[in-house]
Amino acid sequence: MNILFVKLTIAFSILQISCKTDNVNYMVSPIPTPDEPQAVLTYLALGDSYTIGEGVKETERWPVQLSGLLNTAGIKMQSPLIIARTGWTTDELMAELDRRQIADTFNLVSLLIGVNNQYRGRPSAQFRTELIQLINRAIQYAGGDSTKLFLVSIPDWGVTPFASGRDRARIAREIDEYNEVIRQEAEARKLLFFNITEISRLAASDNSLLADDRLHPSGKMYRMWVELMFPEIIKRLQNNE
Repeated sequence: MNILFVKLTIAFSILQISCKTDNVNYMVSPIPTPDEPQAVLTYLALGDSYTIGEGVKETERWPVQLSGLLNTAGIKMQSPLIIARTGWTTDELMAELDRRQIADTFNLVSLLIGVNNQYRGRPSAQFRTELIQLINRAIQYAGGDSTKLFLVSIPDWGVTPFASGRDRARIAREIDEYNEVIRQEAEARKLLFFNITEISRLAASDNSLLADDRLHPSGKMYRMWVELMFPEIIKRLQNNE
């Protein structure tokens, strides 16, 4: 047999084996693809002095504390957009929202309003009508997804030193009446509702839960609110991803 022919045959066989081996190695070791970056979520907080954090540092406001805790837990959050002012009633908050004409939608929206309606002696029936309008607006800001909205009850300011000399029992009854309206409207729409009122009443015997003005919550109390809210809110956000 021709020696040159034999050498060519062996060389061709080695080449075939090498190609097959390369193919096998390529199939079992694909090039890894990078993970998709996690979206940064947005949060809109609507309310009055309790949401803007009257008397505390910006970092102690409860919407800011909530966003920070979510970030720590791995849910990337932008700093919350807070539309709130000390003294606002439901109609005053609505007027500000009308003025701003917000077009953006948000991954999370909260609403805590009503204490100034109660303070000014307005009837709970009027509060209900205006609360419903605000809930409907808030759902729009959540992109029509009511699972992204949560309501918060009104704290009882009647236990604070500011209420000294006033009818504390009457204040408590009226706060409870308003909060029952909030609870009912939340339940009717299957909205998250957090009752922080009992936490606020702890301030009757613990001054560390009050800001220096002896009326509004301290950062410590706001932290207690956030710890109550956090488990259910992070569950909702994870389900909406």
